[in-house]
Amino acid sequence: MYISRLAVDHYRSWDNCVVDLEPGVNILQGRNGLGKTNLVEAVEVLSTGSSHRVSTSAPLVHIGDTSATIRANVHHRESSETLEFTVATRGANRGRVDSGPSLYARDVIGRLNCVVFAPDDQRLVSSDPAQRRSFIDQACSQLNPMYAELLQRSRHIAKQRVALLKQLSQQPQVSEQSAALSGLEIWTGQFIDVGVQLTKERAELISDLQEEFAHAYSSLAGQGNQARLDYQPSFSEVLDNDDPRTAISEHYQRLYAGEVSRGQNLIGPHRDDMLFRLNGMNAREYASNGEMWTLALALKLALFTLMKRRLGTTPVVILDDVFAQLDESRRAQILAFASTQEQVLITVAAESDVPGLLEVREGQNGSGGVHLIDVQQLVDRQHNDDYEMLLKEQMKGTE
Repeated sequence: MYISRLAVDHYRSWDNCVVDLEPGVNILQGRNGLGKTNLVEAVEVLSTGSSHRVSTSAPLVHIGDTSATIRANVHHRESSETLEFTVATRGANRGRVDSGPSLYARDVIGRLNCVVFAPDDQRLVSSDPAQRRSFIDQACSQLNPMYAELLQRSRHIAKQRVALLKQLSQQPQVSEQSAALSGLEIWTGQFIDVGVQLTKERAELISDLQEEFAHAYSSLAGQGNQARLDYQPSFSEVLDNDDPRTAISEHYQRLYAGEVSRGQNLIGPHRDDMLFRLNGMNAREYASNGEMWTLALALKLALFTLMKRRLGTTPVVILDDVFAQLDESRRAQILAFASTQEQVLITVAAESDVPGLLEVREGQNGSGGVHLIDVQQLVDRQHNDDYEMLLKEQMKGTE
């Protein structure tokens, strides 16, 4: 799988941009602040429907605009298609395939697969659970086309529950609570149903990642180091019962007073977490910065391998300014991995940031070596009157 052309309109810092890409290694080079990361992030958003950098869609839209559009010509083994994803500051995001009718975002998510290695990957180990849930949700969305819809339903139901909990907290009279209580019971039942499905999907993902994750960490850090992932679902009953709904419902009944007083959903998939263990210890508390980096790299490598095995295609690899964060040994390992993939997008401020990258041998990955892209030229082209004509031609078919 590879992208031959990427186009963005009103996305982040870019008013408009078209960039041609090649199979193999593509280096987007330019000084910091030009928008290199924004371009590769657009690929991630088209692939997963979200960005690991933000929790909402609004920051993805150019200031002053109401929506942003991402388009890519994507080539599969025996076919090609043009994917389009529109990010809205308000309302639902939408998509298109081959300039067809407007689709739900979930109908486009997962048609392009990618794995992103980014400077803040270490936070997967050290940061709060939201960072790890975001990784899980993005991975599941690419592996299961129905997961994005499931996640969206869960978030909608969670908001409805919170609204009713707050309503109950403001209605002390029993006579005023009956309608809200009836509604809360209905939404709780739906929240349990969708939450159980999400929990099972997430548990399956982490179980499938285990072996590859442990192997990748040993390869990076050396034999004798044991790493594993522990899924910590809020609906822990799912792992203990074949039919956990009754047990979860009883759990909600015990939490009723607390949920009403706080106006919050105290349990649910929005509180799930994933624990990294290194040699039996909680890595968040005991691992060094270098070990956390290695754990995060191992996780991304494991996801790449899992996606390749499950989907039968090779994901696009994105290396966003990661080499400055790595020591020489890990830099060499990740570079050796990247140079053999079908397509790799790398952002660097200067060629010297990745010693030896331009020495990747012609055809080593079967796709023609290295393609260098000057991001400053892309920025300058935004202000060129002749560029309007190129924009009109930008996505006419696939190459």
